[in-house]
Amino acid sequence: MGAEPVAILDIDGRPVPLRLRRNCRARRILLRLDKQGDGVVVTLPKWVPEVEGIAWAEKQVAWIANRLSALPTRTPFSDGAVIPFEGEDHVIRHIPSARRGVWREAGEIRVSGQPEHLARRVRDWLKKEARARLSEQTALASERLGLQHGRITVRDTRSRWGSCASNGNLSFCWRLILAPAFVLDYVVAHEVAHLKEPHHGASFWKTVAELDSSVDVGRKWLRQHGETLHFIG
Repeated sequence: MGAEPVAILDIDGRPVPLRLRRNCRARRILLRLDKQGDGVVVTLPKWVPEVEGIAWAEKQVAWIANRLSALPTRTPFSDGAVIPFEGEDHVIRHIPSARRGVWREAGEIRVSGQPEHLARRVRDWLKKEARARLSEQTALASERLGLQHGRITVRDTRSRWGSCASNGNLSFCWRLILAPAFVLDYVVAHEVAHLKEPHHGASFWKTVAELDSSVDVGRKWLRQHGETLHFIG
């Protein structure tokens, strides 16, 4: 079973792709929304036929509809859309004749060029801004610990906001630039602390607190609002 949907469910008039996956350790049929919130995934034990999994999912339309309705509203990168930048709302404003690329001014993210390139240009600009801010904070935090960090990678990750490899390389989600600055600072402190403490014990959290005095605030914000960042753009 691959990524292609095996069926399309009709959820209140909305077509929702259904995908199947096998898990030899599963003891029962499981249903969840996919990571993008665009469809549903049914996990099947090895002994359950695919047709049975599809039939079971078709009986769960009320649950699926309820979960879909609870998802944050998607905000595309388009002219007039309002998106956060470091926690502050900005209006995307398309100014095709400006010939300035993308820049931030007066509460707006202004974008020149052709309309078909607007979304890509906004995304590329946000990634660039995220890399600059993450690199700056990582350098400061590493210097405070007297340690040298490795390569910094910025991706569009969903399962983790940041990670630290055993060789000192760090990876972050570019969407942190959308959150308030104290959230990005917390994630950087968390990953840089792993350069010294490769675990989540008491000494690790003490190191994080030495790097960032608002640890609890940053963690709480991500728990409460982090998922909404994945529905922007």
